[in-house]
Amino acid sequence: MKKSFTIAALALSASLGAAHAETLNVGMSGGYFPFTFVKLDELQGFEVDFMNAIAAETGDEVNFVTMSFSGLVGALETGRIDTIANQITITPEREEKFVFSQPYVFDGAQVVVKAGAEDAITGPDDLSGKTVAVNLGSNFEDLLNALPNADEIDVRTYESNIAQDTALGRVDAFVMDRVSSAQLIAESPLPLALAGAPFSEIRNALPFRDDAEGRALRDRINAAITTLKDDGTLAEISQKWFGANITVAE
Repeated sequence: MKKSFTIAALALSASLGAAHAETLNVGMSGGYFPFTFVKLDELQGFEVDFMNAIAAETGDEVNFVTMSFSGLVGALETGRIDTIANQITITPEREEKFVFSQPYVFDGAQVVVKAGAEDAITGPDDLSGKTVAVNLGSNFEDLLNALPNADEIDVRTYESNIAQDTALGRVDAFVMDRVSSAQLIAESPLPLALAGAPFSEIRNALPFRDDAEGRALRDRINAAITTLKDDGTLAEISQKWFGANITVAE
């Protein structure tokens, strides 16, 4: 009789655990190497490993939903996804709409040019009179528009191919985060070069809808991120993809 009770209790415990498990619908572009990209028909990258590690910690399932970067914010607002894992920078404008997890990547905005042009363009001060590409929906357009010489910069938004168009001379430069830029140059055959040092600190985090459910999910994910930082898992994932720990502020 006692044995039967124990088996029943274990079954009840298992069913309760399954009931508490949730499916996290995580949006990403699948086109931002090395954070999220597709290779041999497999979605992979730093963000993929990061979200899988979070799910392992919380006991949830992850459903990755890929779409164009410019559509991710709208998908979060309408509830099609629960968060975005695609190097989303914390900005005042985004904080008016969403609540954010603690930052898990610390980076900087970087100007990238065609190889050979880095002597003439050494940073944002040299972008006056130049055409500069940024990814549509990213915060890099806002960063460029905040520069003292913003009125003299022709900013063009792209869904893709900003690196290719820069290498081909169709635009003078593009701006993205330093880590991705360096990795892109290292992995790509395109003739590209970093132009100077990063010109703005970037803190990337996971956004959630600013309602009771979104804030509760944020708090649960935050606890998992803290654990992953404390036990070294987050640093290991960073070392795997970048050969450095980009998850802590310098």
